[in-house]
Amino acid sequence: MSRLTAFAPQFLVDDLAGAIAFYRDVLGFEFGPVWGGFYAIGARDGLMIHLKEAPKLAGERRHRRDNEHLDAYGEVAGIEAFYRDCVVRGARILQPIQDTPWGKRQFYVEDPEGYIIAFGGNPA
Repeated sequence: MSRLTAFAPQFLVDDLAGAIAFYRDVLGFEFGPVWGGFYAIGARDGLMIHLKEAPKLAGERRHRRDNEHLDAYGEVAGIEAFYRDCVVRGARILQPIQDTPWGKRQFYVEDPEGYIIAFGGNPA
C-alpha cells in the first residue's frame, strides 16, 4: 500500500533570489539553503514548491497570462484572511477574491516570474 505525501510544482525562474523572496515574504514559505546555486525548496503547511534557476520561454508566459492559464492552484482554509495577507504583503493580484459558480472563493496572484497561482477555499 502506498500514500502520496507531497506533490510540488517546479517553477523555472530567471532570478532565484527574487523568487525565494516572493514565496517567503509574500506567501509565507520557508526555505532551506540553496542547492548548487540554482535550486531551492520552500515549504509551508506541509506543502512544497521547487524553484530552479533556468531559462524559460517568454512567449509561453505571455500566452498563459493573457488566457488565465494557471500554473498552480492552492486550497486554503481561511481564504479571506489569506487574501488580506497577500494584499498587505504586496502580492500582484490578477483577479481579486470572488465567489465562484462551484461555491468557492478564489483569487489569482502572479509571481515576479510570471507564474499564475489561484488560491481558493470555502467562504467564511
